[in-house]
Amino acid sequence: MFERVLIANRGEIAVRVIRACREEGLESVAVYSDVDRDAPHVLMADEAVRIGEAASAESYLSVERLIAAAERTGAGAVHPGYGFLAENAGFARAVEAAGLVFIGPPAEAMEVMGDKTRARRRMRQAGVPVIPGTEALGSADEAIAGARKIGFPVMVKAAAGGGGKGMHVAGSPEELEAAFDRAAREATSAFGDGRVFVERFLARPRHVEIQVLAGGERTVHLGERECSIQRRHQKLIEESPCTAVGERLRRRMGEVAVRATEAVGYRGAGTIEFLVEGGEFFFLEMNTRIQVEHPVTEFVTGVDLVREQLRIAAGLPLLGGAQPPNARGHAIECRINAEDPADDFLPSMGRIHRLEIPGGPGVRWDGGIRVGSSIGLHYDSLLGKLVVHAADRSSAIRRMRAALEGLAISGVETTIPWHLAVMDEPDYRANEISIRYVEDHPDLDRTIDPELRDVAVAAAVLLADGARGRVVPGARRGARHRPGGLSAWVRAGRET
Repeated sequence: MFERVLIANRGEIAVRVIRACREEGLESVAVYSDVDRDAPHVLMADEAVRIGEAASAESYLSVERLIAAAERTGAGAVHPGYGFLAENAGFARAVEAAGLVFIGPPAEAMEVMGDKTRARRRMRQAGVPVIPGTEALGSADEAIAGARKIGFPVMVKAAAGGGGKGMHVAGSPEELEAAFDRAAREATSAFGDGRVFVERFLARPRHVEIQVLAGGERTVHLGERECSIQRRHQKLIEESPCTAVGERLRRRMGEVAVRATEAVGYRGAGTIEFLVEGGEFFFLEMNTRIQVEHPVTEFVTGVDLVREQLRIAAGLPLLGGAQPPNARGHAIECRINAEDPADDFLPSMGRIHRLEIPGGPGVRWDGGIRVGSSIGLHYDSLLGKLVVHAADRSSAIRRMRAALEGLAISGVETTIPWHLAVMDEPDYRANEISIRYVEDHPDLDRTIDPELRDVAVAAAVLLADGARGRVVPGARRGARHRPGGLSAWVRAGRET
């Protein structure tokens, strides 16, 4: 049994793992780059170690420096979080070669599921429904030949990919030739592996995923998450459960997810992702790590997934996940990013000089920032996750809307106004969504006219701070959302 855990990550997931370590009675070791010296995860941990400069390759992606930090601080285990090296089989092997416990699945399972064509092959062998497609292809001519058998349109995908990189839709042989070359270049740049394949393109499916836990001799699933609202294949809003999935389909998907997990000898927490359309579901991929959206499952099941990860890695029995729990109520998560939705979601840089977090029953904030945090372009733009839980979906939407109005972040542009607009959008409220939701609702990117937005911000600042007898010099474009009525300005912006 290990007593100290090094968290090989940063931001909100590092904070989340530190909290789970405390509840499990374990000490935590944080690592940080030069720009993260005063980050919340560094201040929270029992010990913190500098591992390099701001560039990821010199810090959070340096296997040697991470393992050296673990050995120097006496950590007996390493938690990779998500992103960076979380799904890197070489890192898992290096951790174990150093005599440490890797809090994640076996490297072999990561390798199988990390290679999309290999994963598809293994899933077919296990009887898991897979979207019709090809093996890895060597040329555009091979891709065109494969697409003719499948039928256009098709999706070109990177075999070693993920996160939407190296993915392109082609509706004709001419489009496929260009898409093949582009996908191969992107795959080589992003993953160092230019192999691509093609599969049938589903026009408007839902993206539904099943959370699994594999510990000891038992694998269980903890229900599904609705993750259809995405932009450029990056999730923006997640829910649990998916109210478009009936009980029969839910049971079938859960059984298949367990079968898929056991087929690769998996251990720990993982997620099987499906595309669902017309009553059918198809295996998309497996994420061999904790997911960003795990809090919605925790809310509806009462299972602490990160603590379960720690216990599985230590060889202890599962706490709350020993049996598939029944979902209670409905949970929604909004990813709050440092991006400007009015300017094509361009990343925003600055320093956080105000942070107000909402509270109350059924409201949770998983954040990795504090007042004074510097937001740059070195890492992912995620600032934190706002999560709510209520009795049903409509109540959860109302609670999320109120929570968004109570969340104030100034110093950078954020996606808060966009999320507020979604909570009011009729199709979203009616649960008429698919992975094309963002493309089908382009006006959501322009929720506030730039001039009106600045007026709204100034008014909200005065409402929020004037009552306290002072005016904060924060009525600037970077302070886009304030409590105290900005949502009315959002609606006014759409009506003008």
